[in-house]
Amino acid sequence: MTSQGQSLNSTLNDNCQVNFRETLLSINSCLGDQDVERLKFLCRDSITSKNLEKCGSALDIFEYLLAEECMTEEDPFFLAELLYTIKQKVLLRHLRYTKEQVENWLPVRRKVSLFRNLLYDLSEDISSENLKSMIFLLRESIPKVQMTSLSFLAYLEKQEKIAEDNLTLLEDLCKKVVPNLMRKIDKYKREKASQVGAPPVAKETESLHQGEKELFCRSDINQLLGALPQVSWQEEHAQSNGDRATPVSVEMLGSSVDTLTSETSTKETAVYRMNRKHRGYCVVVNNHSFTSLSKRRGTNKDAECLRRVFQWLGFSVNIYVNVTKGRLEEVLQYFQTHPGHADGDCFVFCVLTHGKFGAVYSSDGSLIPIRQIMSHFTAQKCPALAHKPKLFFIQACQGEEIQPSVSIEADAVNPEHVPPSLQDSVPVEADFLLGLATVPGYVSFRHVEEGSWYIQSLYNHLKDLVPRQEDILSILTAVNDDVSRQADKHGTKKQMPQPAFTLRKKVVFPVPQEELLL
Repeated sequence: MTSQGQSLNSTLNDNCQVNFRETLLSINSCLGDQDVERLKFLCRDSITSKNLEKCGSALDIFEYLLAEECMTEEDPFFLAELLYTIKQKVLLRHLRYTKEQVENWLPVRRKVSLFRNLLYDLSEDISSENLKSMIFLLRESIPKVQMTSLSFLAYLEKQEKIAEDNLTLLEDLCKKVVPNLMRKIDKYKREKASQVGAPPVAKETESLHQGEKELFCRSDINQLLGALPQVSWQEEHAQSNGDRATPVSVEMLGSSVDTLTSETSTKETAVYRMNRKHRGYCVVVNNHSFTSLSKRRGTNKDAECLRRVFQWLGFSVNIYVNVTKGRLEEVLQYFQTHPGHADGDCFVFCVLTHGKFGAVYSSDGSLIPIRQIMSHFTAQKCPALAHKPKLFFIQACQGEEIQPSVSIEADAVNPEHVPPSLQDSVPVEADFLLGLATVPGYVSFRHVEEGSWYIQSLYNHLKDLVPRQEDILSILTAVNDDVSRQADKHGTKKQMPQPAFTLRKKVVFPVPQEELLL
């Protein structure tokens, strides 16, 4: 692009940002002190407590939401959700939303957690007299300052007296003071329980932190022996302290997929059907900011590339930004039961985040096993996707920079611990593929402006090889070769992606009629 073109684009971008800020200014002028308090409470999972304390107006809150990329001019839905929740629906017009549009989008795009919504709903029904009674019951543990129902609940949460999975005190207070509020708490429990399609994460997560046992049951892995061709990988990543790493060999389990024995040795392997009403859904979880881990600069470039290439391939793409553990469960549950799968050819799920030990981090710091994510889409739990290819791509990072250069950051699992095999993460049934940015136990890399090596290579090879009618495993082999040849500016840090799969047929995407433009 010429300097003149760059200058024009810069001017246009600046003008758009100014216009959006003018919109935010108009919204701010319509909000009062109570509205600001409500917004601060609803944003407790998105903005740090320290920064929230500094917020004296809605503009301050908007500034932090922009900085954390919780909302942008292109996607202001989070603000629309907030305004809808605090019953300022008339202000939605500033964001070009209607009340009905927000209501339709909330089930899949909600960023405010179920727990946060519960507390907010309860606060709306706690009168001043009710609040006095509650404070009276807890007087010894409550500071003698003036409180609103919101600040009261926020204090209990800050003191860890109530939490997403600990409502004992809250239930006790409601039973004694406002019994009719128990209906809201019971509803919350039902909704939360309905989201959990796999065993609780707590014990698995605990074992991950302690390093006492493997993430997955060995009996599960034994069923997958023989599922994959034996591949020798070389990994030459740097350790987390920045030292040059010694190459190691990581062995993928097995020798061949049972269902591909005689058939795959014949002239041509069968191909998955790709001619239903629509290609399917592609979900992208893009975690940029975390409550306790470093920001993942460059990840938005990856998310945009995934959106473009999978839309080009015919998928309906849904992107979720800075996803908490609770929100991830909502998204998984929604797509697990999505009626649209019946008419779709395929399903794609991408995760861009920090991670380790065959697991990924939510934006609020919970470690979620990859296997748990994938298990939502087995034939038993998601019958509409039975016999259809389910593709998962994980760009997982540890969250600690191992390279001081301003250009390259580490994006991987912890190399100081012995990891489980990648195959452990794949459900024990056919039609799954898991593409991980790196061999478990070693770092992958992400350019802070241009995105990660793995996702950018996947994007480019899908764009180049789908028109040649290459199947997905051939494309991933090309991605492996491309990424393995890349290195940091010193030439000391390298990366090798690793796929694992139980596909029974070839995945060949139909060639799009239009060219994917850069």
